[in-house]
Parts: sequence; structure tokens; C-alpha cells
Amino acid sequence: MQSQILLKNFLKKHQGQVEFLGLRYVHEKYNSTSIRNEILESAELKANEGLMVEVMVDGHFGYSGTSDLSEAGILRAYDLALKQTQKAAKYKAFTFSKSVRPSAEGHYLSPRQKSLTDLKPSDVTDILIQVSRALKTSERVVTRKAGTIFSAAKSFYITSESTETHQDSNLIMVEAIATAQHGTEFQSRTLNGWGSRTYQKGAEALFDNSLLMDCQKVGDEAVELSLAENCPSGVFDLLIAPDQMMMQIHESIGHPLEVDRILGDERNFAGWSFVKLEDFGSLQYGSALMNVTFDPTVPGEAASYSFDDGGSVARREFLIEGGILKRGLGAAESQVRSGKPGVSNFRAASWNRAPIDRMANINLEAGPHKLEDMITSVDRGIIVSSNKSWSIDDYRNKFQFGCEYAQLIENGRLTKTVKNSNYRGTTLPFWRSLKKVSNKSETFASLYCGKGEPSQVIHVGHTSPHCLFESVEVFGG
Repeated sequence: MQSQILLKNFLKKHQGQVEFLGLRYVHEKYNSTSIRNEILESAELKANEGLMVEVMVDGHFGYSGTSDLSEAGILRAYDLALKQTQKAAKYKAFTFSKSVRPSAEGHYLSPRQKSLTDLKPSDVTDILIQVSRALKTSERVVTRKAGTIFSAAKSFYITSESTETHQDSNLIMVEAIATAQHGTEFQSRTLNGWGSRTYQKGAEALFDNSLLMDCQKVGDEAVELSLAENCPSGVFDLLIAPDQMMMQIHESIGHPLEVDRILGDERNFAGWSFVKLEDFGSLQYGSALMNVTFDPTVPGEAASYSFDDGGSVARREFLIEGGILKRGLGAAESQVRSGKPGVSNFRAASWNRAPIDRMANINLEAGPHKLEDMITSVDRGIIVSSNKSWSIDDYRNKFQFGCEYAQLIENGRLTKTVKNSNYRGTTLPFWRSLKKVSNKSETFASLYCGKGEPSQVIHVGHTSPHCLFESVEVFGG
């Protein structure tokens, strides 16, 4: 409370000196615990606190961050931001108005039933030991790993445009990995792969009744994989489970639709995009069953919030509707620069980074089909789950994914398990081959989406049903 009063007084004193002034305070706590074979491997607790000062001078934005939250420290950051922006404004690529920082006021509190602070370290360790034991379904399971990450972040944002937002979010991730051995063959199976179990919830997420049963399934499937034949190569109908779809959505929809990337801002680091500005409103991105939304308003999904870090109100928007590309992942600045509609996705990884266009919750909407009927409809196919590896070119066009677990579909029936499954394709033909979408969705997330210079690692959420694609190139590895 005292720091908020200090920031409000500072804003009142200095806001008349610049076209725009914003102060964004962030306090974060991070706790991770890791267990290997029922033995505590690591435990880590971090705290991070600081302030980003944002100014506009002559239509140009500039920033300076500080962890010194005294009045003198804030003033030094303000003076540095002001001086740097005055110099840089002479060479600006675009002239903004303060309208790209709208007035906003409100609070956000992520859903929670039990506070993370109520958990003792011994509580977490005890649960992870149970998870590790549940993974040991056979003597063939030689390594078990279990871990949690808890993150608690609070932000306070005020601006000279009368914005005042308070946001408080908990994030919890639970992971489990079983490695099985058969002779010289080792195969690992994870709890939802890179998607992990990641939610905006409280400590109650650790006490989910399904967790241990799901871990037993992970152990069993690790053993299956160690005994399985290599995945066959050829052209198959490909049924992709939600925990792999999240990576497909992330890499071949999320990143190529970032408008700052399309404008060229990321080309020397994260790359460009095959999407062009003129494609919005007309490009046939996928089949008519493809409906993709940007939605930071979903309760409990990993990247939910009420306001982005520029003060724009979070809203659900269709990025792709009926297969047609409607809008990109462009925040207020990119919308003005591109002349195209966007979304409220101006996000910063922490107090010491300036916001840029980022994914939040990018969700593929459910369709009309039952999963059982989708399987029955396939004569020669493969169902794949959980990402193991990925590669995609700088334009987000050609891609290749490896998956942990796969089963053949023969004459409408799931048959044998195969290992080392991979598939490849090109973004638009691939999504246009989408021929069935299931009527039930699952939610996954990544904590490690990287972008920007200096680098920003941020969490994103993805919800997806099972999806069936026609005639995809599949190969063993």
C-alpha cells in the first residue's frame, strides 16, 4: 500500500513533463521442487520486485526499469527513460499518440480455493514422492521424476491517462516423467509432454484425485514404448491428441500471427512470418472446421488476465473463423502501425522488460465429432500424443514434430503402440487438411515461450480438442 501511494504521488508530480507517463510495478515469487526416484533433488525459492517507467516524448515511447523502489530510485529511472527517449525520438520509425494507452481501471484475481502460502515444503515433497511411486508400475521403469513450479505475481499499473489496474495471479505446474528400459532401449513418457499440467489455480491443484492415476498410466505407457516397434513411415491420416495439438497451435498459429513479427520487428531473432498484412480477412488458413480464439478471459487457463500491460481490456476474439484468417496477435501499437484489428496482448515477462506482442490463451474451438467416431472413420492412420521435439522454419511455414506416444489405427480400431513417431508438413496445406474436430477439449500450457530482444520468457495457454488431419507425412526416428 505504501509503495502504491509513492507511485501515485510520483505520477502526479511528473506526468505534466511528458506526453505520457506510465508506472508498472511487479512483485513475483517463484518456488520449484524436484524429486527423482522418491528422493528430493532440488528445491528453490525466488522473489523478484521492481518497477518499469514508461514515457512518451515526441510520439516515441521509451522505458527504464529499476529495482530501487525509493523515491530517488524511481526518479533516476524516470530521468534515464526521459533522456534516452528524447535522443531516440529523432530516429523513430513511427509517431504514436497516447491513444494507444487507453484509460482502464479494475482488478483481476486468478481463481483459487487454497492459498499457495498455506502449503508447507514438506506437503509438496510428500505429494511428489507419491507421484514418483505411482510412476513405478514395473521394474522396467528405471527413472522417475516429479516436480512442481509455483508462481505468484502481483502487478500495479498507473498512467497519466487515468489508468489504474491491480492484477494478482497464481500459476501452478505439475510434471511427471517415467523412463523405462528394455535391454539397451530407453523410452520416456511424460504427463502431457511439453503441455504439462499448468493452471491458474491455488494449492488445490496438487490434490487432484486423478493425478496419481494419470501417473500410473504414464508409467505403463513408458513400458509399452520400450517394448514397441518403431513408427512406420508413409502417408497416414493423423489424429492428434490435445497435448500435442497445443504445440501445433503454438508454433503454426500463435507465432506466425504475431503482428510485430509480420511487421519485421523480430526478424533478426525469432524470425518473420509467411502471413502478410493483406491476408487478414481473406486468407483460407484452414478447413471450415478451424475456429481459433484469443481469450485471456478463461478462468484458470495459464495466461488469463483482465488487462494487458498497456491497459487494454482483455476480450475474446476470433483469430480464425471457419478457416478464414480474421485478425492477428497485435496489441494497440501494432494495430496502429498495421492498420489491422488486433487483440489485448501487450505483455511483458517481468518488470524489467517492455511489453511486446505475445500470445496469451490461444484456443482451438471444439467441433461436432465424437472421438470414438473419429477413430472408427480411419482406415489407415496414427494417433499421436505429447510433444517430444519440434522444428519450424523462420517463416513459421515448414514444420516437423516428434511425439512421445503413438498408436496405429487400422480399419477403424486402435491397434499396436509404436515409438519414435514424427510428422511433418507445411502450415496452410496442413490446416486445410483438417477434416474432423472432436467435441471435447483439454487445456495445456507452456511456461517457456521465448521471444524479444532482450529475451522474454513467458507463459501461454492452449485449449484444444482431438483433431484429425488427412494424408500427413509420418515417419519413424
